[in-house]
Amino acid sequence: MVAKRTSLVTGAGQGIGFAIARALGVAGDRVILLDLDQNKIDAAAESLRAEGIDALGAVADTTNRGQIQAVMDAEERIDTVVTAAGVYWDRKLADLTEDDFRKMMEVNLIGTFIAAQEGIARMTTGGRVVTISSRGALGGTRFAHYVASKAAVVGLTRAFAMELRGTGITVNSVAPGFTDTPMTRSAPEEMFEAWSKLEPAGRAADPSEIASAVVWLASPEAAFVTGQTLFVDGGKSLGGLGI
Repeated sequence: MVAKRTSLVTGAGQGIGFAIARALGVAGDRVILLDLDQNKIDAAAESLRAEGIDALGAVADTTNRGQIQAVMDAEERIDTVVTAAGVYWDRKLADLTEDDFRKMMEVNLIGTFIAAQEGIARMTTGGRVVTISSRGALGGTRFAHYVASKAAVVGLTRAFAMELRGTGITVNSVAPGFTDTPMTRSAPEEMFEAWSKLEPAGRAADPSEIASAVVWLASPEAAFVTGQTLFVDGGKSLGGLGI
């Protein structure tokens, strides 16, 4: 009997991270949902268990290596790590400070690095790391600090993949575009609707559509894919004026 794979998803209390944990669970994995908020992660894990998914909630700060190690050390195996934890806030270029960059990089880049590195240290052939970057890595206005952090995640993904070539462990990234999450819904409704209309499909992505891409990259079928960034944004990253 083949042992059930164990997947750990950071930032899994809600939004894209939760959708990824659910999709991996539906695919048959045992899933560990990791987040900072105890109540949120308990509720998320319980909702998955109610669906018959083998799910465990854990509280940890991705920027704290000791906390990440403690969660992973409690597991017999780690097969997949998905780094969905991240932060975002607007800031005009003229108003950006060094502290904005430090805080953004600490969570979005260093938190990704720690979780991925610790997971890799426990993986064998067939291990999978999927980072969550962003279409924002291509650039944008009012969030240069976020752009820089997500572009760095893309670079980190490639560097990890290059070092792991030949090990049977793959490292890839999924770059969502504008997605319907609690974070984006925190904006005024008229702003959310305006952003949605700018998308090629005239709507935001559903988190499940991002999760589907992650599940494929984490699967045996994607064993020959590594170091890649898959944009899941309805084609907006293609640019062009269209007709």
